[in-house]
Amino acid sequence: MSRIDASASSLTWQIGDITIQRVAENVIPIPSDSLVPGITEAQLAQTRSWSTPYFRDDGRILLSIHAFVVTSGDDVVVIDTCVGPNDRALPGSEDFPERLAAELPGGLASVTKVLCTHLHFDHLGWNTRLVDGDYVPTFPEARYLISKGELDYLDADDHFELMPVSLQPLLDRSLIDEVSSDAAVAPGIHLMPTPGHTPGHVSVVIESEGSKAIITGDMTHSPLQFAYPELTALPFDWDSDQARRTRRAFISDFQDSQALILGTHFAPPTGGYIRSSPEGAVFRPVDTD
Repeated sequence: MSRIDASASSLTWQIGDITIQRVAENVIPIPSDSLVPGITEAQLAQTRSWSTPYFRDDGRILLSIHAFVVTSGDDVVVIDTCVGPNDRALPGSEDFPERLAAELPGGLASVTKVLCTHLHFDHLGWNTRLVDGDYVPTFPEARYLISKGELDYLDADDHFELMPVSLQPLLDRSLIDEVSSDAAVAPGIHLMPTPGHTPGHVSVVIESEGSKAIITGDMTHSPLQFAYPELTALPFDWDSDQARRTRRAFISDFQDSQALILGTHFAPPTGGYIRSSPEGAVFRPVDTD
């Protein structure tokens, strides 16, 4: 599977006194219908005026795998830890921890909390790393926050065998905190339940000084799903009907608002606003709003 060099693709947003930074592991062009089956050429054409940054000329979606680092006061929170050192259904990147550490003034040890929006392989792969034959926490001073619904779901169905590598070493060290799907994470940061892709899936709300941003997780995989919320990541969703309901409610709540939407799988420019148009909802990047 081809990749696009992601080493220079760090982006930063300021929400009041909270800083949000995107650090990419990989950006991967994938066939549109492999991610959102049922998408049509007509739908692609209708959105091309605003969706071009997220697609190649051949119509492939640019799927970004990245972490968000949210700094609020003394807390440094990493949201989703990407694929990890081993290729799975998507390619990992062995140098990602070093690249991430270089973006943090205090390195990996400065991270106080790690949050997984859900427990799919491309969101928890760097929870741990292999050192001298033993899986150890990648972020040695952090607590790992996971919604209880996600832990229960993975315990019942771990078909990617994620538990032994990405979670059990943390459980053995008592580093995981089970949290509710609307829990406060740090000052100005709280979770919002967005079920459907998985049962305990959460998005992350950041609020400070009258400004707001929302990190989507896999509530949506592509900005196209704001225009066409019925399009669902069918091969990967736990409950596609619930995912559609969640997405439609999200659009209703935040369309034409000042909430900055940060897509967990959106290629650069990654952040933007859901806006109305004669054709329906569109996604406007920050610098074009």
